[in-house]
Amino acid sequence: MANPTGFCFGVRRAIEALEDILTKRGLVYCIGMPIHNPQEVDRLVRKGLVVVDSPELVPPSSQVFVRAHGISPTLFSVLKQRSTCVIDGTCPFVKKAQERAKHLAESGYLVCIVGDASHPEVKALLGTVGGHAIVVRNINQAKDIGKISKLGVISQTTQDEKDFSSIVAELTLHTKDMRIYNTICNATRARQNATRELAKVVEGIIVIGGRNSANTGKLYDIAKSTGVDVVWIEHAQELDRGWLSGKARIGIAAGASTPDWLIHQLKQTMAIT
Repeated sequence: MANPTGFCFGVRRAIEALEDILTKRGLVYCIGMPIHNPQEVDRLVRKGLVVVDSPELVPPSSQVFVRAHGISPTLFSVLKQRSTCVIDGTCPFVKKAQERAKHLAESGYLVCIVGDASHPEVKALLGTVGGHAIVVRNINQAKDIGKISKLGVISQTTQDEKDFSSIVAELTLHTKDMRIYNTICNATRARQNATRELAKVVEGIIVIGGRNSANTGKLYDIAKSTGVDVVWIEHAQELDRGWLSGKARIGIAAGASTPDWLIHQLKQTMAIT
């Protein structure tokens, strides 16, 4: 097992808060999945969670949970007007990134977010600065931004540290005034390093986590870059037993949004195999 693995602090905090409110009050709405793990979200839906795509689908005077990835200030205000109770499950590391983005924008810097523009965390960061920012996913996009007088750089919290460093190095060539905040969270960094170390002592790695999970995807990419044989599954039933053939030692790495019960199921499957 990679160590650490499974739920990070921010995800665990969000799930505990959501379960508490579901137990006490029943029906709770959330704009988008509260975390990026379909199996865990299905478990919560059975307890009374309702996932919707927009605030218009939240009935007036209902209870709303804010996902761990955060939302824009505008959306938060809309929910406050419609709901009797808004529970903020935003990860503290994401909140810190939002604060950094706001500070940079207020200081006259064009905010550059290193991350995936389609990810809800990045959308929330963009909303924090009123959309006045650019998003750079890779070094090729960084090369195309042109010259910028004042550039403030932050990161999606689940980025690969090495990728972030190489993109920042390229961005330095495009401005004479750059302020950088490395907002990659400690949990992300620890899990990525653990996966690199795991790859040194195994013949194959199973990465378990939601396919919509950015941090799980990074673990898969990192494991693959080491040259070890890697497979990415969402749950134990997806494991192809033929993939295990000829491998004496298997490593398991799990995304920060992968619950312990899914990891336990995989370990049981491996023991039976």
